[in-house]
Amino acid sequence: MASVSSNARMAASKRFRIENMDCASEESEIRRALDGLSGIRGLQFNLGSRELAIDADEQALLMALNAIRKAGFKPEAVGSEDQTGTAPITQSSGFWASWGKLICALALAMAAEGLAFAFPVSLPAKALGMALAAAAIALAGFSVYGKGLSALLQGRLNINALMTVAVTGAFLIGQWPEAAMVMALYAIAEAIEARAVDRARGAIKSLLALAPEEAEVRQKDGSWVRTGVKEVVVESVVRIRPGERVPLDGIVTLGQSAIDQSPVTGESLPIDKTIGDEVYAGTINQSAALEFRVTAPASDSTLARIIHAVEQAQSSRAPTQRFVDRFAAIYTPAVFILAIAVALLTPWFMGLTWMQAVYKALVLLVIACPCALVISTPVTVVSGLAAGARRGILIKGGVYLEDARKIKAVALDKTGTITEGKPKLVALEAVDTNSNTTLLEGLAKSLAIRSDHPVSKAIAEGVSTTSTQDVADFQAVAGRGVQGVIDGQPYVLANHRWIEERGQCSAELEARLAVHEQAGRTATLLANKEQVLAICAVADTIKPSSAQAVADLKSLGVTPVMLTGDNIATARTVASQAGIAEVRGNLLPEDKLQAISELQQRYGNTAMTGDGINDAPALAKADIGFAMGGAGTHTAMEAADVVVMNDDLRRLPETIRLSKRTHAVLWQNIALALGIKVVFLVLAIFDNASMWMAVFADMGASLLVVFNGLRLLKQKTGD
Repeated sequence: MASVSSNARMAASKRFRIENMDCASEESEIRRALDGLSGIRGLQFNLGSRELAIDADEQALLMALNAIRKAGFKPEAVGSEDQTGTAPITQSSGFWASWGKLICALALAMAAEGLAFAFPVSLPAKALGMALAAAAIALAGFSVYGKGLSALLQGRLNINALMTVAVTGAFLIGQWPEAAMVMALYAIAEAIEARAVDRARGAIKSLLALAPEEAEVRQKDGSWVRTGVKEVVVESVVRIRPGERVPLDGIVTLGQSAIDQSPVTGESLPIDKTIGDEVYAGTINQSAALEFRVTAPASDSTLARIIHAVEQAQSSRAPTQRFVDRFAAIYTPAVFILAIAVALLTPWFMGLTWMQAVYKALVLLVIACPCALVISTPVTVVSGLAAGARRGILIKGGVYLEDARKIKAVALDKTGTITEGKPKLVALEAVDTNSNTTLLEGLAKSLAIRSDHPVSKAIAEGVSTTSTQDVADFQAVAGRGVQGVIDGQPYVLANHRWIEERGQCSAELEARLAVHEQAGRTATLLANKEQVLAICAVADTIKPSSAQAVADLKSLGVTPVMLTGDNIATARTVASQAGIAEVRGNLLPEDKLQAISELQQRYGNTAMTGDGINDAPALAKADIGFAMGGAGTHTAMEAADVVVMNDDLRRLPETIRLSKRTHAVLWQNIALALGIKVVFLVLAIFDNASMWMAVFADMGASLLVVFNGLRLLKQKTGD
């Protein structure tokens, strides 16, 4: 659901898979390696599938690939047949490549430790121990050494550089058993970390498995053939039986059934579907056979767009993550300088031998490795994004996931947001009692049937006549109504405001409108250029969840405000039912935009929630825009920062609660990572800390923050 320009640009980019790029630290290294290269127009990192898209001319692309290789990475070109970015990670290298080498490295390191313990003075044992240790380091640390040496040669100090210096130094001063054990344990912990991070990303990618790989498609001769979903073209007719999953997005053309939409929208109850209703790929048909017309290819289904949007969200850096990256850029060189100071100064001030001082400095390097700090934020953000997506809350970036907790006011559109958005025509009254009602109904329907506005649809569906007339010069006027020419005469189907602007209101008409408006009805008026001909009264009902959502927002300290283009009397009636005190009616799109600015000045961070084209400017202006995705327009969904897939307003307070939990876990992880580092750094400087202690402190902290971040996946965001 990214912008068209962004999609078009990145679709033309060259994509590369980088196997050892699985966390933010590797992304930062690659960014630094490419920093300053001219000709690179854009980079898009997809850590979930370990892919990098580079938008650059041919010469700049070659320079970029060389820079990436020099940084210790091996980019491999990805085929152009899949541009969705949603391919699941496949472990094609087998058990030996992923875990076998690490287990052998650990066994060799333990053997080296055993020889050093059993035969401390035996030269053959020492020679064999050194050989075993060297083999263990080579098996476990080959990629670490490659990236570490590359970083050192380029004058960059990162995690791999620290580990390379520490292990090499320990080996050279005769501590080869510990050097081997440190590298083996480090590599194993890194593999566990990567698997845990993949679990968070897999929570999104597992959605792909929800859509079947085949669909039963009707052929030209009327027969049905099972075909791969990627080969099914738009406008094909697909049949699904009870119990089957919907393979593609479409509109029902035959049948009636209940659909379990929880995998996509998070709705807990099945939704009845009949002719004309939408169905989504990955949802489950429950009670009867359905036929539907395919409206989107498999690569552009609602499910695929959700996954693509979340992956793009993973690529955008959250505020806390940017802070951690900046901190780590200062922290790592500072630790290196501290280690050098320990090696040079402790013999003078603490009476240590030079060998002891160097060993203490190397232990300090291992302890101070910022791996836990760097990994703490992305895994937490990804877990939060995945937890939201499971509930039908599509958050388009870590920045919105973090900032939702700051919301102080929420502006709510009325139709389709607080109300069902499916109003019904309850009355059509001729202003002149001598008028031909059937003729007026025909005029109203001829105009209304050409508009997709909920009120117009209600009028078109509610009138009793079935005949319509041709309309010339039809135009929808935002915030006012529609107009067109019928039989050479101009007509409008207008709201109260537009009729006032046209100077066609009278005291008698105002009195009749007041009766409908006080009853909570929306009055739309049919008029020609001389006078108002008829009043169409439409009523919309409040969603069952709206009152609870408003109450939840208030309990979180958020002020709800209704902004609507409807008349103020109707708006107040609906607002009182929902529990909203502040109401603004008769608003044009620019009025809603101004209202958002005023709310931001009065309350601070303000969110906007809407579902129509009229809401798009306000959604873009708000600090965070929430679009009602189920019934919302594509324009509103593009402009919004968060898309609520099931139109349930309760997802707003859920998003705020999820943001608060994510923020808390982020700072818990930062505190854990730094706190453990500080404790063991003090022990390393003033006590006898060993490399065993160092590696367990470093990797223990890393695994602790990873699993703490994964807790967000298990917590429910609400009902």
